[in-house]
Amino acid sequence: MRTLDFPLDVKDVGEDGAIEGIAAAYGNVDFGGDVILPGAFTKTLRGRKSLPMLLYHDMRMPVGVWTGFDDTAKGLRLKGRITTATQAGVEALALARDGALAGLSIGYRSIKERFTEKARELIEVTLHETSLVSIPMNERAQITHVKDILASGELPSVRQFEAFLRDAGGFSKSLATAIAAKATPHLRGEPEAKASDDLAEFLRGLAG
Repeated sequence: MRTLDFPLDVKDVGEDGAIEGIAAAYGNVDFGGDVILPGAFTKTLRGRKSLPMLLYHDMRMPVGVWTGFDDTAKGLRLKGRITTATQAGVEALALARDGALAGLSIGYRSIKERFTEKARELIEVTLHETSLVSIPMNERAQITHVKDILASGELPSVRQFEAFLRDAGGFSKSLATAIAAKATPHLRGEPEAKASDDLAEFLRGLAG
């Protein structure tokens, strides 16, 4: 079984464990040199009722189930629920809501593929499971953007804000880390740090 990873910026992870997001984005080459073509899941998902939700592709660590499949123009969107009936599920839910589990990763088998000069194109695949992971490889699959988090009245975590600065703002990793550190007082989980009115105004502008 092969895997492909996709980042997520967690907002739509409910306290009850409900979760949804793009599990496989179409048309862009991931860091492993693969690209999924539109329609790759059409045949293999037809009539499917559910899909296992694992942690780090560990078959011994199921943490929920995916029950909704929407093959959109952007990619495969999944809906599911992280279980709170097991300790592993409780921990996975807490990590996902905090942004520590920052990606979705599909476990799949290639049915039809072709190689070009730039990438391996996946034309048809069988999807076995989709896992929650900490380090994603593909930059397009997201549950939501930091802007949506702010617009909802919530605050992103430091990790989420760093990812936003890198992906949406084009900042280098080191510069994104430095900016996020300055914004720490206004981010989720850091209530004791000294605030800055300028940074508060910046974050309000993003939500605008």
